[in-house]
Amino acid sequence: MALHRFSFSTLSFFFSLTLLTTTTLSLFEPDPDSISTIYELLPKYGLPSGLLPDSVTNFTLSNDGQFVVDLAKSCEIEFDYLVRYDNTISGRISYGSITELKGIEVKRLFIWLDVDEIKVDLPPTDSIYFKVGFINKKLAIDQFKTVHSCGVSGSCGGSWKSFLQLPGMMNEAEMLITE
Repeated sequence: MALHRFSFSTLSFFFSLTLLTTTTLSLFEPDPDSISTIYELLPKYGLPSGLLPDSVTNFTLSNDGQFVVDLAKSCEIEFDYLVRYDNTISGRISYGSITELKGIEVKRLFIWLDVDEIKVDLPPTDSIYFKVGFINKKLAIDQFKTVHSCGVSGSCGGSWKSFLQLPGMMNEAEMLITE
């Protein structure tokens, strides 16, 4: 008789644990149907809303976290580094990260490099991390908290200015080597 009570208690414990785990995990994954804009979606996943420019025309999100974002046109935004956004951006979003990212590049020295992943610390801190190839770059998250307007992709306004500043180029080379 004591054996039955033990197995019923054990079964009840595991059922409760499974229910609690499922409920807790679902708290971190927002319902895709309840989100109307990408700028509302990003904070629900623990990410800043300013990761994407203000020119988003459409986005889709599947239940497995795969997403596609369409922009009115490709564009560039100057953060700590010059960032280029393609017309279409895709990846997989989960709480605190975007992986399998396509369509975002960062300019380092004279080269455009693909951004592969974006992650934030959990619990949140003042930092955000960008994975470019084998390099992880830690940046201040504040510059990504507000949505920025796009510049035209291929315009050379800010690019020529930074190109002509030799000390800036030397700092870029040193940063690339030390990352």
